[in-house]
This record gives sequence, structure tokens and C-alpha cells, in this order.
Amino acid sequence: MKADYQDLVDEISALLGAPATLENRDFGLIAFGAHDSDDDTAMDPVRTRSILTRKSTPAVRAWFEGFGITRAPGPVRIPAAPDAGVFRGRICLPVRHRGVVLGYVWLLDADPGPSPDRLTAAMEVASRIGALLADEERAGADLSRELRAVLTAERGWQYDMALTALRTALGPDADGLHALVCVAPWPDGDSPSVRTAPGAAALCAVEWRSPATHALAALIRLRSADALSPALTAADRLRDAATGTGPAPGPVAGIAEPRRGLAGLGDAWREAGSAARAAVAQPRLGPVARWSSIGPYRLLTALPPAPDDDPAVRALLTPAHRELARTAEVFLDSAGQAGRTAAALGIHRQTLYYRLSRVEQLTGLDLDDGEDRLLLHMALKSARL
Repeated sequence: MKADYQDLVDEISALLGAPATLENRDFGLIAFGAHDSDDDTAMDPVRTRSILTRKSTPAVRAWFEGFGITRAPGPVRIPAAPDAGVFRGRICLPVRHRGVVLGYVWLLDADPGPSPDRLTAAMEVASRIGALLADEERAGADLSRELRAVLTAERGWQYDMALTALRTALGPDADGLHALVCVAPWPDGDSPSVRTAPGAAALCAVEWRSPATHALAALIRLRSADALSPALTAADRLRDAATGTGPAPGPVAGIAEPRRGLAGLGDAWREAGSAARAAVAQPRLGPVARWSSIGPYRLLTALPPAPDDDPAVRALLTPAHRELARTAEVFLDSAGQAGRTAAALGIHRQTLYYRLSRVEQLTGLDLDDGEDRLLLHMALKSARL
């Protein structure tokens, strides 16, 4: 699908003799033409930011929408505004389907500019882009129901029926390579359009860990199991879409191992959710964590939640002993090496030894005993979850 958009953008660029940029109606970048000019003013801050970050600022969006591009049936010329970072005037070709604006094609204006005949031809290409965007949006909206049914169904005939429905809806894509992404927390229970995430075959919002909290599941197409960039890009775009509307400190994302076909979709969702939980518990793993990279959290997130902390570590996990708990965790993460631990904490070795002795007193555990170390390490990691 991305190649189709790129071909159409290149066609408009060739028709009008200027590099074109395609954005969706939320000003998210979809495709852009090659830029060969030596003129520095051709790459003003607004165009540069759109290409590098794949989106425009709310201020830029408001500026352009102020010229009526959301309602215009044909090309709109927009003058330069150096104070807003728009050094060159623009020509906007609204991308519509059945009267609904779905995106915009942008070109830098010039004098005398494209002829009316060429602009008419470019608008015909823009209408073909509109049909593609409409098909993609419609497919994504339809598949959210099927994907949600698979991820929430109990094992058995209900799961099998849901999987069959999703496989039928996806068509040939069902047998392709995918990675499942979990973005959490998602600010509401609504599923966004697949246009929000490049390469998405389907998106849906589901309950995550409680009825009051949601996560977003995204089924992302891959070309190779060794090239996860589509999933990473989609995770970043979806996190950006949720940032500012969800609770602090912001959403994280987990990515399951790639799979071919849909048979392992339930397992993939558990992996993606586990990676997201690990990114919340251990910020150094996030904000986008792959299931293959979360280490012991692969096992810990698979365990049922314990009703209470283990009695041996209960006192250590109280707020009054937060620094002791952190010292013990860093010590165990460092394989019990005092030098590495002291350096990581920025303390003297004698201070470290004193703190570790206090940990032993509070817990009754022997840090020279392997099983006691394992218990303490698991308890500290589980407390993060």
C-alpha cells in the first residue's frame, strides 16, 4: 500500500514539476517526492519537520486549515508566512473521496506555477489517492471487530470462529508475516484508523489489566522477521497519537516476536502485553520493548499475580526502606559484584556492605545463598510489576 501512495505522489510530482508531499487529514506524513533542488528556501522548517518527524505541529495545521483546505473542492494557494516558518507559498490539493477530505497533497508554489490543465490532471491523481485512503480506512474499521474478537475470546470454538473470521477478512495477508504491538495505556476504548500506524493490517482497543484501562493492539505487516522497523515505527506513531490525552507518564509499547500466519495470535498478544508491562516496570527497557529483550520479565509476567508480597521481603518493600530495596536490586542485577554495584549506585563499598547487612537483617535472607538471592531478586522484580 505504501508503494501505491509513493507511485501516485511521484506521478503528481512529475505532472507539476515540483516535489509533492502526501499527508493524511491529521497532517501525518504518508509519502513524499524526491527533492533535488539546490535552493535552500525550498526546504523551509515546516516541510523539513514534516518529513523528518512525519507530522506537523498544531500551529502549522491551524494555519493551513485557516485557508479552507478542509472544504475546498480543488487546489488552494497559500501564501508564504516567514514568521510561521513557511518561507515558500504552497499549493494544496485536497484528497477527497465521495466529498470527504481524507488527506492533502502539498507542493511548493512558484511563479507562474502549474497550468490549470496540469492542476486538473493532478487532482485526478489525488482522487485516486482518496480512493486508496478510503479503502484502507474502511478495511481497518472493519477488522477492528475481528481482531478484538480473537484477542478476547476464550480458547475453544469461539476462538476458532473468531480466528476464521479474521483470516477471511485479511485475505492473502493472513498468511503473511506479522508482529503484534501492544500500546498501553490507551486513552480511551476507541480504535483509531489504520492510517495512524503505517503497515497496520488491523487495530483494536481492548481492556488491559482492568476494565477501566485499555490497551491498543496493532497487527503490523512485516517483510522480514529480521527487519522490525515497521513495527517500531508503528509503535512510535501510536504512542505519539496517545501522548497528551492519556495519564502520565505516558504510554509504552510492547512488541511480540514475529509470526507467519495467525495461528499464534493469542500467544503473540500475551508476549506484546508482557513487553509493555515490563517497559512500565523497568523504564530502561522502554518506552518500546521487544518481548525477546525483557529478560526475566518473560517469566515473571507469565506468573499469576500473588495476593501478597512474600513474607521475607514485605518489610523491605515498604516506602521507608526504598533505598535498601534499590541497593539490593542493583547488587543482584550486578551478579553480586560489589565493585560494580558501588559504582552504579555512586557509593563507597563500606556503605554498600552496611546496606546489604541491613537487607539481610530485615529479610532474614542470606545473600551468600543462591536460593535466597533468587527469592529476593524475583520478589524485587515482581514488585515492579
